[in-house]
Amino acid sequence: MAKKIHLTLACGEYESVRALIDGSVEPEGVELTVLTDMTSDIRHWRMIRGREFDVAELSMSNYLAAKVRGQPFVAIPVFLHRRFRHSFIYTNVSKGIKKPADLIGRKVGLRNFSATANLWMRGILEHEHGVPHKKIQWFKQDDEEVEIALPTDLSLKKIPAGAEIEDMLAEGEIDALLHPELIQPILDRDPRVGRLFPDYKEREIEYFKRTGIFPIMHTTAIRAELVERHPWLPASLYKAFERSKAIAYEKMENPRRVPLAWFRHALEEQEELLGKDPWVYGLGAANRKNLETLMQYSQEQGFIERKVPVEELFAEMKL
Repeated sequence: MAKKIHLTLACGEYESVRALIDGSVEPEGVELTVLTDMTSDIRHWRMIRGREFDVAELSMSNYLAAKVRGQPFVAIPVFLHRRFRHSFIYTNVSKGIKKPADLIGRKVGLRNFSATANLWMRGILEHEHGVPHKKIQWFKQDDEEVEIALPTDLSLKKIPAGAEIEDMLAEGEIDALLHPELIQPILDRDPRVGRLFPDYKEREIEYFKRTGIFPIMHTTAIRAELVERHPWLPASLYKAFERSKAIAYEKMENPRRVPLAWFRHALEEQEELLGKDPWVYGLGAANRKNLETLMQYSQEQGFIERKVPVEELFAEMKL
């Protein structure tokens, strides 16, 4: 590794990767250019469809679907994005949807079907609240990142070109919406739109205490030919991501860095509930359960035909 290799990394602009972005942490043997100037959906599309980056933060559900279909990617167990999802199920308040079972038979929107957030939400609705995903009429706005032949008995239609799924919710053309992000009607406090679970924080805490799952949204994928050419690369990147995250945690110990009045209280509450490192990397027991659950939902919802050993999804590393 006398001469460094130059790689591009596309990822979100997170504090956990700040040290990689500013260059204060450098992966051994790698000169890294970090690209953060795109939304997640654009990054995922460009990596899966075009293989435009050497390394990329990638939707876990789409990586799984691509991997089992033989697409040339290898991941490292670096999970840059996790999020509880109870607060991202939105409803039109005029539709009388008060509990999860009220979604059965309804028109429910999505940006696309295969997004990891939507996979988790459908799985949680089905397994935690008895709402089968095939008992809902689904309407999506966008094409899928991975071309998947979904089950024929799934009710899934694409909305007309130019239509916006968030507007359709506010106007009552659909009854509810699953979305990976905070939608504009919620940000605007539009009285026509609310949440299925207004008490989402309490529900998410209960869910975590009972299951131990802080849902993984994204993994970190590398173009396979780079790993074949440089077998040391996955371990080098993994160690660098770990160092960068450790620096972020160290900085968070100083509450002056964050312009929130009760930041320290929020940090202590998080540590009490989720532990010292909720964004833990690697394939420990908690992450294995997380990934096994995601694979179960993927199989049930038609993304993959069978579950695979977790080890098959990730590069071998000697750390």
